[in-house]
Amino acid sequence: MTLEINSVKISDQELVSRAQKGETNAFEELVYRYDRKVLSIASSFTNDPDDTQDIYQEVFLRVYRALPGFRFGSQFSTWLYRIVMNVCLSHKTRQASHAHAELDTVIERDHSTSGHEFTGRARPVSPDEFAQNREIRSYVEQALEMLSPREKLVFTLKHFEGYKLREIALMIDCGEGTAKRYLFSAVGKIRKRLKKVFR
Repeated sequence: MTLEINSVKISDQELVSRAQKGETNAFEELVYRYDRKVLSIASSFTNDPDDTQDIYQEVFLRVYRALPGFRFGSQFSTWLYRIVMNVCLSHKTRQASHAHAELDTVIERDHSTSGHEFTGRARPVSPDEFAQNREIRSYVEQALEMLSPREKLVFTLKHFEGYKLREIALMIDCGEGTAKRYLFSAVGKIRKRLKKVFR
């Protein structure tokens, strides 16, 4: 249940301050606000439910331990997502990300050196297209396995989670240009791997 005072939702900053003073329910509210997003990112990064749960638990354990030292130098959400990124990148049992139905639309778009980003959402997928996506799932997973951890993370956050490059750069603590290079590299590798499927 969301903590409120006189029907006004308490800000993340206030919750962090209260949690730093030892209020357990304030920390629980922070977890409640962000647990689904953390699970979503973790499950996009690894297609193993056990690994997803391990990442989720480790993230909030790190948050709990580090929260007393949080100094509001950034938004709590940005700080939290950086922890999520670090846990994902350091997780020893990384596996291929789940193949989403919209991946065919993502890969088929031109991602040339002009610097244009992929934009927009994929169109609805028909039953025939869904069946085709299931058929190529193994190709997609193999392609994602070829990526470096950071390439896979940037690609996942951009195309599976819908974040903008500037947001991803903040999450993984790098420049926007660096994040874009990871994305270019990931797309190039995936296109090369899937050229037999996407002709």
